[in-house]
Order: sequence, then C-alpha cells, then structure tokens
Amino acid sequence: MKLRVLGCSGGVGGELRTTSLLIDDDILIDAGSGVGELSLEEMHHIRHVFLTHSHLDHFSFLPLLVDSIFPSIREPLIVHGQPETLEALQKHVFNWTIWPDFAKLPTEEDPVMKYKTLSAGDIATMGDRTLEMIRVNHIVPGVGYRVECPTGVFAFSGDTTTNDNFWDVLNGHDRLDLLLVEAAFANADVDLSKRAGHYTPDLLADDLKKLKHQPDIYITHNKPGHESIIMNECYKAIADREIKPASSGQVFTL
Repeated sequence: MKLRVLGCSGGVGGELRTTSLLIDDDILIDAGSGVGELSLEEMHHIRHVFLTHSHLDHFSFLPLLVDSIFPSIREPLIVHGQPETLEALQKHVFNWTIWPDFAKLPTEEDPVMKYKTLSAGDIATMGDRTLEMIRVNHIVPGVGYRVECPTGVFAFSGDTTTNDNFWDVLNGHDRLDLLLVEAAFANADVDLSKRAGHYTPDLLADDLKKLKHQPDIYITHNKPGHESIIMNECYKAIADREIKPASSGQVFTL
C-alpha cells in the first residue's frame, strides 16, 4: 500500500496545500486543495473519497475534482462520511447554488457521484485494504481513520483535540506502523486551540502518552507561518518519541 501526502497544512500560501491523502491510486482521505497536485489522468483513477469532517479545508477540491473528470466518469465516485458531514455537503455545497448537484447528474438514476454514510466504528473494505472510521473530538462531528493492508497499518487523526477514543481504538489493535496526527496551534494559543477543537504540542504530548504503539509519527495541520514554532514545541514536549513534520509530496510505502 502506498500513501502519498497531497496536502497537510492548516492553510494555504505559496506551496502550502490543505488536507488530502492518496492511498494507492484510487482512494482519497479528504479532498482539500492538495487534490490539485494530481494530474488529470491521476484524478481519473479516484474511486472513493473518505471525509473526516465538513470543514472547507478538508473538502474544498471535491467539487472541482468531480467537475474536472465528469466527462470520463463511468461509475459513480463514492463519497464516504458521517451523516452530518454528507448532509452539510448536500445542503451547502452540492445544492445548485454553490455547485451543481452531481448526485443527480447526468441523471438521478445514473449519477457521477454517490454518497455512502458511515458511522464511527464502521470498517470499509476496499480490496485488501480496510479503513476504520474512528470518532475524534472536534468542533463539528469529526473522525480519523485507521487503514490496514496485509503489509502495514497507518492512522490519521483528522482534526481533533484531547480525547480518549482515538487512542483507545488504535490500542485495540496489535499493529500501527505510521501515525499522521495534527498539531494546529502553538502552545501560546491553547485557549483558541481548545475552542476550535485542535491540538497544541503540549496537548498532543499528553495524549500520545496513551498510545502503546511506537509508530513513525508525522505532524500535520500546522497553521501557516507558525510551522517552526509548533514543531520546535513538539520536539520539546514529545522528547520520548521520534517525530517529524509532514509535508506535501511525501510518499510512504506500507
């Protein structure tokens, strides 16, 4: 299984891209502006999109993705998410005012996009890969994912702050090779971080003590312009684990 980081920033500017992870060549976790790193040919291979939550930076390029490959879609692109997430997309985005409703185009009987509701704890099987949806703690209903194939396992926290469930679910399995986890704000912004449902380095360090596994850890979702501050605080707070910054273009093989 190959994991390619298309985008992992908490914002945009220059080369920064917002959250999107490509699994092999056919599955996206989130569809932020990182999707724009794909060529048109690569976009044609996408068959499934698994969303973590309904915030713009995690789905902003989904409408453009579907529009770009519309003429060549032969089977519907499946968009997976919690009921609240999919409802938000239907009500506020694919509503004919902001963007066409691709779940009804070219016809309602034969659309180019379909929604598939998942709930926390559900496991979706895609060939020899499984994606487990894990409830996390965000300002809107949010989830992370644990992705497993016969040769490796990675997990992605999505957007979250202090919680037990994400770590309990990961600990309930016997393997975790790679962890992508957010730290959006610097420690000085802890009050804002808690209100917005994000980690600071200190908050993340406290939660990582709950994890029994020893995966490679990559930090995502830093606010633009604060990356060096956040990462230096992560190195100090999480001195007992090896951590690295995630960045667009990274490729992992599991």
